Amino acid sequence: MSYIRHLSTILFILAFTHVLQAQEQQAQQYHDQAILDAIVQEATENSHLEKLGHHLMDVIGPRLVGTPQMQHAHDWAVETFESWGIEAENQQFGTWRGWERGITHVDMISPRVVTLEAMQLAWSPGTDGPVEGGIVIIPEVEGPEAFQEWLPNVEGKFVMISMHQPTGRPNYNWEEFATEESYERMLADRQEQTNAWRQRIANTGFNNNQLQVALEEAGAAGIIISNWSQGFGVNRVFGTQTREIPTIDILLEDYGMLYRLVENGHEPVIRVNTTSQELGEVPTFNTIATIPGTEKPDEYIILSAHFDSWDGGTGATDNGTGSITMMEVARILKEVYPDPKRTIVVGLWGSEEQGLNGSRAFVEDQPEIVEGLQALFNQDNGTGRVVNISGQGFLHSYDFMTRWLSGVPSDVRGHIETNFPGMPSGGGTDHASFVAAGAPGFSLSSLNWSYWNYTWHTNRDTYDKIVFDDLLNNVILIASLTYMASEDPQRSSRERRVMPINPRTGEQMEWPQQRSPNRRGGLD
Repeated sequence: MSYIRHLSTILFILAFTHVLQAQEQQAQQYHDQAILDAIVQEATENSHLEKLGHHLMDVIGPRLVGTPQMQHAHDWAVETFESWGIEAENQQFGTWRGWERGITHVDMISPRVVTLEAMQLAWSPGTDGPVEGGIVIIPEVEGPEAFQEWLPNVEGKFVMISMHQPTGRPNYNWEEFATEESYERMLADRQEQTNAWRQRIANTGFNNNQLQVALEEAGAAGIIISNWSQGFGVNRVFGTQTREIPTIDILLEDYGMLYRLVENGHEPVIRVNTTSQELGEVPTFNTIATIPGTEKPDEYIILSAHFDSWDGGTGATDNGTGSITMMEVARILKEVYPDPKRTIVVGLWGSEEQGLNGSRAFVEDQPEIVEGLQALFNQDNGTGRVVNISGQGFLHSYDFMTRWLSGVPSDVRGHIETNFPGMPSGGGTDHASFVAAGAPGFSLSSLNWSYWNYTWHTNRDTYDKIVFDDLLNNVILIASLTYMASEDPQRSSRERRVMPINPRTGEQMEWPQQRSPNRRGGLD
């Protein structure tokens, strides 16, 4: 059997190589190798990636929807595109709850003095000066009635509502150094504690979001959480449910210390000072840049990335990297390919993190572009080089995508595995907004560089985590694909695959449905 599998693999590789050679011969009839070579030269010898990354991440910083930093980013992007001779504008698609993060300063002042590593959650209210208080932990109760009896105990106190983690070491660290018995026991203990904590929360009669509101209404001084990402020194920082009191994320190490002090009767007291500001209702935008097509101006290639981020870090790998990659691709194409056959659009979307709102609004508001779409290339995968492209359920994606890949330098396309026709994405990131509308949108999936437990939505998503060599690889890939798709005399096909049977339900799966965006978020 192993011989048959080995032979099958060889035959597949030979067949793919034959198809790729045939596609190269076909593509050679319409593309200019000199332009492809110029793309590589401009990308490698005159890269703007580090300069763009520094300004976006270090100077502007995180880009939470509704904040001044998000607006600064939009305005900077328009100014930058225009400095390259590319038309650009900010297109409003809605409004959002305006908010600006200030300082977060949290100190334990008893039984000893120490400054804690902490950050208020997005949209959390400020404290209007330092607030001191003791700490209580959500108790173990038999049910909602018992919890209601306990609830008056939170008045004037900070309430811990996250589980105390038994270890701050990630699994991979235990797996490398612990004995097998110790590792297995740790996993079992943590799962047991996780299950018990879930039951503790359930017995209050509230879910986590409802619980924050109930504690606020009962007079708590603030909510304390610790949203560990299972990586060293890394917490995820999202949004709050409170409107009057602060919700603070404290790093696992400090959270665990406070928890143990409370459990053992040492009655810790903390001082919290947060200075965030509510800014009312503010507009939210997509930044759209355009290089007009010359021969087929009503057909489009979109360079897609979401511009917004959470604000625990500076949004470097989610999705500053995708944004500066698409900006750099546009700069290079304007330099070496200023008169494309098809119109090239850069879409830097707003409010992706709240449900693909910017790209969904664009699909609703710009149906002529969606109708004329030749291809959309989306980047939202951290900082790694692209290693996978799926056909997203488009039946003939193998034909045109392979043809376009044939123009990509072999040392760049050699990293990439393809999956045709693949399955359509129902969400996750912005290409899904276009796929749902039946338009060919493709996610360029990357090596993860520990993305999911290190930088994704965390306090460590910062400039220093960017791998610029991999971004350069992606710039060359996307610029080459864009050039090939623009020059291709054929339109890409929108014919969809026959959707398979869902093995769990026994029913045929459906193509993802187009959804409307939230155009007025956080205001109700």
